[in-house]
Amino acid sequence: METSSLEKPQARTVLRYPSTDTLRRRQQHNRGHVSIADLSIRFGQDANAHIAVQNFNLTIEPGEFVCLLGPSGCGKSTVMNALAGFIKASQGNVQLDGKTVEKPGPDRGMVFQQHSLLPWKTVLENVAFGPLMTGATKSQAESLARTFLEVVGLSAYAERFPNTLSGGMQQRVGIARALANYPSVLLMDEPFGALDAQTRHMMQENLLEIWSEFRNTVLFVTHDIDEAVYLADRVIVMSAAPGRLIEDIRIDLPRPRTEDVYSDPAFISIKQRCLKLIRDETMKAFAQQNQA
Repeated sequence: METSSLEKPQARTVLRYPSTDTLRRRQQHNRGHVSIADLSIRFGQDANAHIAVQNFNLTIEPGEFVCLLGPSGCGKSTVMNALAGFIKASQGNVQLDGKTVEKPGPDRGMVFQQHSLLPWKTVLENVAFGPLMTGATKSQAESLARTFLEVVGLSAYAERFPNTLSGGMQQRVGIARALANYPSVLLMDEPFGALDAQTRHMMQENLLEIWSEFRNTVLFVTHDIDEAVYLADRVIVMSAAPGRLIEDIRIDLPRPRTEDVYSDPAFISIKQRCLKLIRDETMKAFAQQNQA
């Protein structure tokens, strides 16, 4: 399948930000510490109760790139939504930089599987929306938006509307929008799942370039084992529902990573390990569903 020329990221230059931006980026290196302790999340009550996550524990250091991997319905997105502040813990605690997460906030940037851009706003206005809501002036917000559109290679599309962009471009706008508030943590819920294979890989490369530049903490949900091993410092494998952490796999592959890493024996070994874990948990999930 050939990829449209619109899909291809424009050539990115190394940006030279103003000194205030440089300082904020340096400060981020000490931000983004995530602590999830004994997290359980239950939906419904009594006979209709469903335990999505149970006794889940995870610590993420500032600047780490961590992928959540597990069978469908294991609670990966539920854990992420608890960190985002969209849902509350039934038990346990979720903290970001020592503070309990109680609601959504600009210190967490979210990128969804579907782009969720505001269709009546231009690309520039979509990216500028977050800074405007957190107190920036219009000129400051637009300056930030243009900076991050350059980061994702879409400066030329600032005045376009989302429906005129390809799927990959829409997701790049979503990443720019999430970064525009300088979040401590970037939360990504299967952001490339709906893209074709070629565009998906280009998006993965682009994401790693951005992450290496800004070093936000990243929590990334995926079903794709290759994607998890390629992107992450650590892959967290979750059990069948109710979701819990069953293995924390450190990915000691050198960075920056290129396509050659897929044929690296260490990559293949980690992938096989993940495949076995996921297969075992998927079989458990099928058994649970047959008993329901």
